[in-house]
Amino acid sequence: MPTFTALTTLPVKTAAEALGLAMEHMAPEPTGIGVFEVEDGSGLYEVGGYFTERPDMAALALLAAAFGAQPFVVSELPETDWVAHVRRELAPVRAGRFFVYGSHDGDKVPDGVVALLIEAAMAFGTGHHGTTLGCLEALEGLIEDGFVADRVADIGCGTAVLAMAAARIWDATILASDIDQVAVEVAEANLCANGMKGRVSCLEAAGFDHADLRAAAPYDLIFANILKGPLIALAPDVETHLRPGGFAILSGILNEQAKNIVDVYAQFGINPLKQTRIGDWTTLVLQKTA
Repeated sequence: MPTFTALTTLPVKTAAEALGLAMEHMAPEPTGIGVFEVEDGSGLYEVGGYFTERPDMAALALLAAAFGAQPFVVSELPETDWVAHVRRELAPVRAGRFFVYGSHDGDKVPDGVVALLIEAAMAFGTGHHGTTLGCLEALEGLIEDGFVADRVADIGCGTAVLAMAAARIWDATILASDIDQVAVEVAEANLCANGMKGRVSCLEAAGFDHADLRAAAPYDLIFANILKGPLIALAPDVETHLRPGGFAILSGILNEQAKNIVDVYAQFGINPLKQTRIGDWTTLVLQKTA
């Protein structure tokens, strides 16, 4: 079955949300609609629709004009088994002692590593992206420095690869949360696949908006591999839930956004210790003032 996308941008959030609602009444109907802030500092909002039939171009043009949006760009996506594609393309990843692999590469796991089995699935965080890899390398650095955590939170956990890495190292209380229920289910499946069922508590939550997350605080270590906007919004909660002297590993940050994140967290007494770049992405290690 073919899939078509129709994408546009506009500068006003309320107009973008209204355009998204208006698209729901198109014929043929879209199978999904998303409205997102573009994370490049432009201040624009992207509105996108997915269709199983070619969308009505005249209707899209009228909607764009009515809401002050750029003309829609319509594309037909190739029919691809993305999981199979990822399995073929993604080689195992080494980050210090951590070795992240798929089951198709089970025969490639070397001796003496902390092996993490992560299948290609509908959740972010296989270890190949510069943000996840940066977080694993940051964790390796803390371990090398002798840091030991008793309580860990992985906010925006995706596959829960970071939470599992921590659970492999420490006998700690570890909670992992994501706003996407699919990610929570993938995280739980990955824990089972790694023989770690029950070692990490997986929760559906936005940030720390869950009673279990709040009850387990204060944390010695908080991971947040999300995006600039949510990271900035999360700063007060990180300050509240991180113990004095505790560490935060933050990523999902474009290189040019790093200074802004550092400045925001410094206002809450959470100061930078280390900053690394992998490709376009920056990972930050910060410590709360003791």
